[in-house]
Amino acid sequence: MPDNGGVYFVPAFSGLFAPHWRSDARGIIAGLTRYATKGHLARAALEATAWQTREVLDAMTADSGTPLAELRVDGGMVRNDLLMQIQADVLGLPVVRPRVTETTALGAAYAAGLAVGYWSSMDELRGQWVEDRRWLPQIDDRRREHEYANWKRAVARTLDWVVPGEADAE
Repeated sequence: MPDNGGVYFVPAFSGLFAPHWRSDARGIIAGLTRYATKGHLARAALEATAWQTREVLDAMTADSGTPLAELRVDGGMVRNDLLMQIQADVLGLPVVRPRVTETTALGAAYAAGLAVGYWSSMDELRGQWVEDRRWLPQIDDRRREHEYANWKRAVARTLDWVVPGEADAE
């Protein structure tokens, strides 16, 4: 699916976390029309992950004053090449996947190896990281910012669903 057909999915099932910190938010699908397909919905779900990552990275950049040159990714979702391209497009940055995608487990192994002397230094460990694939942004800034504005509108519609003092259906 080349686009989301104007559909935005905000998975705020237990509220919105960083950078919003709104426990009163709830999930929403916005922009549905009779032309929206299951492909648009699937694309919107993938895009939601990328937009949420952008929100957090924007907050980190604002706090630190240090913009990223690229995003290195890991975990199960990085096996989805379409998601990685969407992430590069949403961020306007290269997205880089390592050969070993489960780096949490790898980090634990590295820590154990350092502790017993298998590796001699952090520099030796840094040399173990190998790039598998890189995605470059393929959309222009105008489209990126238009889509981001739509995402923010969808996020705004998730807020204030839980009325103070009323029980929230769990």
